[in-house]
Amino acid sequence: MIKTVSKLPSSGTTIFTVMSKLASEYKAINLGQGFPDFECDEKLKDLVAKHVKEGKNQYAPLAGLPKLNETLSKKMKHVYGMPIDPNTQICVTAGATQALYTAIMAFVNKGDEVIIFEPAYDCYTPQIQLAGGVVKPYTMTYPDYGIDWNRVRDMVNNRTRMIIINTPHNPSGTILTKQDMEALEAIIKDNNIVVLSDEVYEHLIFDGEQHQSIMRFPNLFEQSMAVFSFGKTLHATGWKLGYIVGPEYLIKEFKVVHQWNVFCTNSFVQFAIADYLADPKNYEYLPSFFEKKRDKMNGLLKDVPLIPKVAKGTYFQAYNYEEVSDLGDLEFAKYLTAEIGVAAIPMSPFYTNPPGDKVIRLCFAKQEKTIEAAAERLIKLKA
Repeated sequence: MIKTVSKLPSSGTTIFTVMSKLASEYKAINLGQGFPDFECDEKLKDLVAKHVKEGKNQYAPLAGLPKLNETLSKKMKHVYGMPIDPNTQICVTAGATQALYTAIMAFVNKGDEVIIFEPAYDCYTPQIQLAGGVVKPYTMTYPDYGIDWNRVRDMVNNRTRMIIINTPHNPSGTILTKQDMEALEAIIKDNNIVVLSDEVYEHLIFDGEQHQSIMRFPNLFEQSMAVFSFGKTLHATGWKLGYIVGPEYLIKEFKVVHQWNVFCTNSFVQFAIADYLADPKNYEYLPSFFEKKRDKMNGLLKDVPLIPKVAKGTYFQAYNYEEVSDLGDLEFAKYLTAEIGVAAIPMSPFYTNPPGDKVIRLCFAKQEKTIEAAAERLIKLKA
């Protein structure tokens, strides 16, 4: 046996794997891992089948199928008012995680500092570490999960190479406002900083709010890239298809790394999505669709001693459980799974240094019957 040295020695099994295994073991309703338990549109599946049968099975171009990139360019102009060149400012990727990884590898070098906002999606830190970068976490806490941009400004120095933002935010369900984006824009001005904006839940935004994409801020956009996910938009997470958008000079460097990573993604699904997203109705319904599911779950749990931080976006709802238990969040999530029969995700794994908030995350991207069944079990909780 040869000797090996781990590049991520402190990286264990993800909390999603741990809780999903526990859910399976106890036959719990899995509201932990973030994926729908309902099918994507039959029209979309028919389009995929059509293009497979028509022989669209060979390599696509490195940056994505031209027809798909044209569709995306029109979509971004329609939604955000930003003209995006389909030939030079878009790259289709093997899911959002690969886009994030490739962007970090393209722009973060050994010793560079990267500011992230915790609780943060769990792939950011290991990806930064693999690039040789140094993670500089800003801690957001319950109940507001807000950002003091003066504190962020104080974190910036001549080693700061990247700032990663995520809006709508997983796992808290919060969103960044126009004022937040303007504050970020002011911070990076005249600094050699790339903003990597994780916007995979762009269409899952509620209560009449508007998604504040970097594409709404032309000056900010000049130093930024935004990552999107077809899996989240189309209820098809297993397809692992996404894309990244940015100014030409950043996307050009992104593609240098992308070509030696996956080079391109599957062709037939790109053809299908190009056809499907040409009709805005196929994504404009999403805010109300998921808002109803959020309201359904919160309504059913109104008499349960779980206090919601009502989600403004994503399909995740954060709940404070301090009226129920003194357990730490991981132990409480395990208790919920084993004793109540509902799997949740604790908030602490999303932090470098957990603040001790008694908060769990539940996913409401589920059928009504799933939400109702979970609520029936959670009613057993007593203050």
